[in-house]
Amino acid sequence: MPLDAKVLVVDDDAVTRACLVNYFVAEGYEVRESATAEDAEQQLAAEMVDLVLLDIRLPRKDGLTLTRELRVRSDVGIILVSGRQDEVERIIGLECGADEYVTKPFNPREILARAKNLIRRVRHAGLHSPPPARVVVPVCEGCALDDDGRQLCFEDGELCALTEGEFQLLRAFLAHPGQTMSRDALLDQIRNREWVPSDRTVDVLVGRLRRKLRDDAANPRVILTVHGAGYRFSPTPRPRA
Repeated sequence: MPLDAKVLVVDDDAVTRACLVNYFVAEGYEVRESATAEDAEQQLAAEMVDLVLLDIRLPRKDGLTLTRELRVRSDVGIILVSGRQDEVERIIGLECGADEYVTKPFNPREILARAKNLIRRVRHAGLHSPPPARVVVPVCEGCALDDDGRQLCFEDGELCALTEGEFQLLRAFLAHPGQTMSRDALLDQIRNREWVPSDRTVDVLVGRLRRKLRDDAANPRVILTVHGAGYRFSPTPRPRA
């Protein structure tokens, strides 16, 4: 276990929260706890932690929303905990920026093993990655990407935040303008630390990214579907038919 590792457990169920807190304390971790996303945000603003164990189903702001907001500004390790065996929810959680996804009832030993590995990876990445410079990258007509803030900036002043998966997919397209990219090629570019997305993940992300780029799904001009091959990013949109 990394020295001085700090964990924040966020779960509105007192029994589950106590179980996780007691288990990690017994293993030598410094543990904080919270029953709501709002309280967790206050704790994270006051103190840095290495890992957040985050329940998806929370009152008011849910765990997916908190994950997305944390990932925009932080590389903290995030393990989502859910009571549902739901593949779609797993995909959404991971592409929002979570590193791991476990379901209840969980094996505490498994969560501990995942936590150790994740904290090690996060700390290793932090030691070897210099702070990123603020970069604004042109995307298409009237739209640019704030690379540091992970949001789209439009000429009319609107800002649109991107999830981790959407951000990675857009960066992949920007690196290969005008090229047809297969789903496999895109999958290689949007893996989030340890999770493995699927073909369906790519299609879901493309649909969401089109909407955020104001690209008509029925007649797209920026992200084009190449049937039987994949997708092609056109930074200079083709004229509408």
